[in-house]
Amino acid sequence: MALVAHAQEVKKRGDTSYAPVDLKEPFKAVVARMKGDKPKVMKRQQDLLAERYDLSNRPAKGVTMFRGKAVQEGVRAKLPKGATWAGLAGMTPEDIRERDLFPPAFMPLPHPNHPEGGMVFPRFHIDEIKKQEGRDLTRFDLDFDLPDHVLPEFPPSIFLTTRPDLGDVSQGKLITIANYYELFNGILNPKQLEGLRLLVTPFPQQQFNQTEDRRTEAPSRGVACFECHVNGHTNGATHLVGDIRPQEFRHRIETPSLRGVNIQRLFGSQRALNWRTSRSSSSARPTLMVTPSLPPRRGSTCLSAAARSTSWRRCRSSLTSRPRPSFASTGDSIPRGPRKPSCGDRRCSSGRHSAPSATCRRITPTT
Repeated sequence: MALVAHAQEVKKRGDTSYAPVDLKEPFKAVVARMKGDKPKVMKRQQDLLAERYDLSNRPAKGVTMFRGKAVQEGVRAKLPKGATWAGLAGMTPEDIRERDLFPPAFMPLPHPNHPEGGMVFPRFHIDEIKKQEGRDLTRFDLDFDLPDHVLPEFPPSIFLTTRPDLGDVSQGKLITIANYYELFNGILNPKQLEGLRLLVTPFPQQQFNQTEDRRTEAPSRGVACFECHVNGHTNGATHLVGDIRPQEFRHRIETPSLRGVNIQRLFGSQRALNWRTSRSSSSARPTLMVTPSLPPRRGSTCLSAAARSTSWRRCRSSLTSRPRPSFASTGDSIPRGPRKPSCGDRRCSSGRHSAPSATCRRITPTT
C-alpha cells in the first residue's frame, strides 16, 4: 500500500523534456554542495540495498568465471518480515497485494541518486583507466553502490567470431585507446579496427565533459563505449535509460554484454545495431548524449551516424562468448583445433567438402 501511495505522489508529467543549459549556480558551489550531500546519498542507497538483498560474499564452490573469479551462490532476495517463500506460494496475487507482502527485491532498483542520474563506474575500472590514460572517471557526487564480488570479472576475456582459433585475444588486459592497436592490428580487418578505435575513444558525455556542467572535479575528455561495455562485455556500470520522461519514470539500467549482438536486431533501449535501410537508423544512437540542445555545449561526435554505425557494427559483430566444447556420443569432449583455410568453394567453408577435388585449391597444412 505504501508503494501505491508513493506512486500517486509522483508527477505524471514533467515540467519539461529538456535539461537546463543556462546554469545559475557556480561550479565550485555545486561541487561543495554535492560533496556535502554525498555521505547521506550513499547511506540511503546502502540502506535500501541491505533492506532488499543479501549481498554478502558467498562464493559457489568450484564454480568460477573464465579468469577464476568465483560465482556467487544462494537466494539473495529478502522477504518482508514474517513472510516465507512457501507462504507466498500459497497466496493469491490479490492477497499479496492487499497485505503488502510483495518482495521489494523484485521491484525496480533506483539509481544511487535517482534525481541526479548519470553514468557511475565501479572503482576497479576507474583505477585502471586512470593508470592507462590518466583520465579520471571519479564523480564527486556519487560512488558505485554494488560490491565487487557480485560484479563480472575484470577485465573480461575477448573471443572473436572471426578467429576462434586464437582464444582470448585480450591477453588479460583492459582494451583502451592506449593499447587497442597493438593488440588487434593484424587480427581485425580495417573496418573492424576502425570500429574498435571508436569504441575506445572518449567523447563528451553529460557527467563527463570539459564544461562546468559536469560531475568530475577536473575537466574530462569524456567516456568511451567500452567504459561500460568493457572489452565488449560488461563491468556492471549503471545509468538511467534515456528515452523516458519525467526523471522519476526513468529506469536504472545495468550494462549488458555486447557478446552475440551480431545475431540481434536491437540492443538496449531502442538503439539499433544492424539495419538494412536508412529508416531504421533513426534509433541508432550511442548513449552519450541525453538532450539535443546540450551536445553543442559539451562537445559532440563529428562523424555522421552512418559512418559511426558501420564501423561499430563491424567490430561488435565479431564479439562472442567463449567457444563451448563439442561432445561425442560417448560423452567425451572433442578438442577444437584451428580451422583449415577455405579454397573459396561454398562446400569447403560449410564443411561439406570432405576431400579436395581436381579443382579444389584448399590449402592442406604441412606436417
